[in-house]
Amino acid sequence: MISDPEESVRLQGFGEMTLRTAVATLMALTPSERVDAAIFRVRDGVRLASSEIAELASDWGMAPMAEVRSPSLVPDQHWPDIVRGMVREAPLPALMVAFLIGVLVARR
Repeated sequence: MISDPEESVRLQGFGEMTLRTAVATLMALTPSERVDAAIFRVRDGVRLASSEIAELASDWGMAPMAEVRSPSLVPDQHWPDIVRGMVREAPLPALMVAFLIGVLVARR
């Protein structure tokens, strides 16, 4: 069955959107999350088959996201070190202005 990319569908857990957006969102999920997600047509409530979704994705040039298996491939996040470095390198007047703006925003 040929599907219109602008057809209105409901992606389970994400809400109503166009078919193309739903397929793109589904392809961006990890394989373990993709198994639990389902796309339903709004007009008749029918669930699209996994094979149909995969066919549409390949027709529209959307590749599924690869699953990262090795923790060494995922970069470590050192946010406290990054923020600490930014504060150390910032000039004192800029820090004072940022503090005062924070106080003003917190009071409102």
